[in-house]
Amino acid sequence: MHDALVIALSSPVLVGIYKDGILVEEIRSEGMSSDVLAEIFDSLLKRYTFSNFIYAKGPGSFMGIKVTYLFLKTLSITLKIPLLATDAFFFNQNSPIKAVGKLYFVKNRTTIELEPIVSPEIIAFELPKNIDLEKFDSDNLPYYGIDAVG
Repeated sequence: MHDALVIALSSPVLVGIYKDGILVEEIRSEGMSSDVLAEIFDSLLKRYTFSNFIYAKGPGSFMGIKVTYLFLKTLSITLKIPLLATDAFFFNQNSPIKAVGKLYFVKNRTTIELEPIVSPEIIAFELPKNIDLEKFDSDNLPYYGIDAVG
């Protein structure tokens, strides 16, 4: 059995396949999550049997978060495979994440806040080489961080 981890908060979309917590396959796609997730998982579901789906629940791209959550939640329900999640800071060494304008999401211990930052050091999202399922939570609802502007 394998676990699939998805980070679709920016480009590229990252999908990692893990066996016993070790990364065995990495997929990077420059397309939008709404275009590439179905194509990626169509192939993966033919080659692997999954015990968990995991995703970065935000903050990040609103559309990326929504599409990824709906896609994986649908697979989770239909295939009866648990969906786990954690915040995006787990995948970028706790670096600021772009919000809007000069505002960035920052994580201070357990709290995620918006802060104006002039020249932030941005670290790209990366798939970990190893994962421990204890680090992920069944509280998998998306985290948007700010309300939609309208």
